[in-house]
Amino acid sequence: MEIRSVGVIGAGQMGGGIAHVAAAAGLPVTLVDVEDRFLEKGRASIEKNLDREVAKGKRTAEDKAGALARLSTTTRLDALSGCDILVEAIVENETIKRDLFGRLDAIARPGAILASNTSSISITRLAASTRRPESFIGMHFMNPVPVMQLVEVIRGIATSDATAGAVDALARRMGKTPILCNDYPGFVSNRVLMPMLNEAIETLREGVATREAIDGIMKLGMNHPMGPLQLADFIGLDTCLSILRVLHEGFGDPKYRPSPLLVRMVDAGWLGKKSGKGFYEYPA
Repeated sequence: MEIRSVGVIGAGQMGGGIAHVAAAAGLPVTLVDVEDRFLEKGRASIEKNLDREVAKGKRTAEDKAGALARLSTTTRLDALSGCDILVEAIVENETIKRDLFGRLDAIARPGAILASNTSSISITRLAASTRRPESFIGMHFMNPVPVMQLVEVIRGIATSDATAGAVDALARRMGKTPILCNDYPGFVSNRVLMPMLNEAIETLREGVATREAIDGIMKLGMNHPMGPLQLADFIGLDTCLSILRVLHEGFGDPKYRPSPLLVRMVDAGWLGKKSGKGFYEYPA
């Protein structure tokens, strides 16, 4: 199966990034969100990122114009009925995702693939909310999508070889490197990353060092481009907490228990860069 058109649900940072790379790869893209203001913000962000690529010589002005011409936006889910693949990129909440996929399953044409950009939730459980588990898969893009090369491709228990092959080809057409893994909590990326971030948060809570010292030691000592506390801010502290809770519940292992400091900060609305305050401050 060749994927010739893409629907993306969610015009935020991840959904907008997925729409960006799909449209830039020559694919017609329909981007859906619940309100026009979210779509306007998402389209403006895509245009800004395309401008940055033009300025760096990665694309021409004609490439940018072509990508924007291939991108349509709407608040109507039924506008996705003709797409070959529907990629969900909404809030990291299993109940909300399952409800959405039940609706998408009724809308999508026969043979269309349903994909989730979830960073931790079971692909098998999400697929069970549809009547097409063989056509369901995980496509976990990394943030920022236009820059990062990896797409973590996650097969559920029923995902067919044809679905996995089509998604592998789509990711490569988008200029990404797809790497396959199986369906376990957190997959590979966040099963390894989140305990490290959580431990950095606990190190701060215990007063072992300042935020700057923790991040500085990890950047200089481990050659990380960004310290763990700053990275958590960029991911979103609410997202980090959701993933850790999936890991803790999925494995039943106390090593995945979220730091109480992380829980308090999310309760306070300190979500990182997107809210203006997390472990660091981000003036508007």
